[in-house]
Amino acid sequence: MNEVEITEKPFGKLANVTCVGLGGEGILRTFGRAHEAEKVISEAISQKITYYDCARVYADSERYYGAVWGKNPQLRKTVFQASKSASRDRSGALKDLGETLERLQTGYLDLWQIHDVRTTEDIRMIAGPGGALEAFIEAKDAGKVRAIGVTGHHDPRILTQVVQEWPVDSVMMPVNPVEGVLARIRPDAFLSSTITAAREKEIAVIAMKTLGASHYIYPDAGITADLLIHYALSHEVTVVIVGCSTPEHVSILADAGRNTTVLSENERQELEKAFEPHVSKLAYYRGVL
Repeated sequence: MNEVEITEKPFGKLANVTCVGLGGEGILRTFGRAHEAEKVISEAISQKITYYDCARVYADSERYYGAVWGKNPQLRKTVFQASKSASRDRSGALKDLGETLERLQTGYLDLWQIHDVRTTEDIRMIAGPGGALEAFIEAKDAGKVRAIGVTGHHDPRILTQVVQEWPVDSVMMPVNPVEGVLARIRPDAFLSSTITAAREKEIAVIAMKTLGASHYIYPDAGITADLLIHYALSHEVTVVIVGCSTPEHVSILADAGRNTTVLSENERQELEKAFEPHVSKLAYYRGVL
């Protein structure tokens, strides 16, 4: 085991978390693969990663974590567990929370996130009377969740608006070279407007879509997962999450978190130039470019 600790950063005023976290994709977003999922989660624990991501709609991800925390309730107290609800109304969100806590075998979440906000209609439904935002605020007031977050990868203008208007403690957004390219030419990109709004509000930033689909474009060009994680860490983010399918993937993620060297501005620009011809393909997760 590597004796060097993973770098930690403050998640608001709640706690320090490792600068890399286990994402809810990869092996976790499956059904019926509990043995493999437990190996990945156990490796993350062994590597001393403290941030753990999942979502109510990510297949059996919550159950996989719950099986681990249920065996060792004390271990649950040492990690930062996040999940998400995609329900747009209060009753649906509260139902999701109840099921999430049951599946995770825990009495609370460190972070509960409003999942995948895309449109003005989403904003209207979530923030209007009887909307999901009411459930999130109620849950935080009741101590069932310690922090409220929002996630989005569809439209940076929408995500920036909710960061500015809603009482959130964090935002999860794409951070990768494609977004770096777009931020250089657009004032309303995730890495221009959204991250600026988060900084001004002093809330945590969770980087997702870090690897994207880049391995399909550059299978032999030396653009590794380690390089892309360091690209994300070179921005003002709190934690970079990556979905892992094997314990070896977790080890790569953890090692990136131990190496505090970040890319220089010139190195970032060179990497972005390599991605620039493929922006429209690699920004598959967005709505309209």
